[in-house]
Amino acid sequence: MLDGQPIATQEAGDKMLVELYRKYAGDYPKFFKMDTLCRLGWVAAEILLKKQSVDAVILANCSASIKNDTDYLATISEGKYYPSPSLFVYTLPNIVTGEIAIRHHIQGETSFYILEKEEQLEPIVNSTLAAQPELCVMTGWCECSEANKFYAKLNIIWNN
Repeated sequence: MLDGQPIATQEAGDKMLVELYRKYAGDYPKFFKMDTLCRLGWVAAEILLKKQSVDAVILANCSASIKNDTDYLATISEGKYYPSPSLFVYTLPNIVTGEIAIRHHIQGETSFYILEKEEQLEPIVNSTLAAQPELCVMTGWCECSEANKFYAKLNIIWNN
């Protein structure tokens, strides 16, 4: 949904993220190297930032990068040890905020917090805005525990 209106998609799961990428961006080939968490946050930000630029990105979830961590672990199972560098880079959940910042030339804060509940992010964002009231911040919850099980809810907050 964007501004309360559903965004029509034909696909589900990770294929839906590719569909949304093609519909709203389509010009960032690095997208196809990203893990699902990164694709999710990146596509959600791409849709949201069509209307407004921001100075900072503050995201959170409760599972860190567990889906990609599990995929990476599978590359170093017993009897073989060929870890995948392309998977390793996404074993940090803050990569999604970095990818968003690169795409949108955001030079301010980019933070990713691991929290138990969505509600715990609000005081962090409020504290950031209290310290720097001129900021316009994209913030929200970006959760991906499985390839086809994910959730993103992003907002733009500014003090005007």
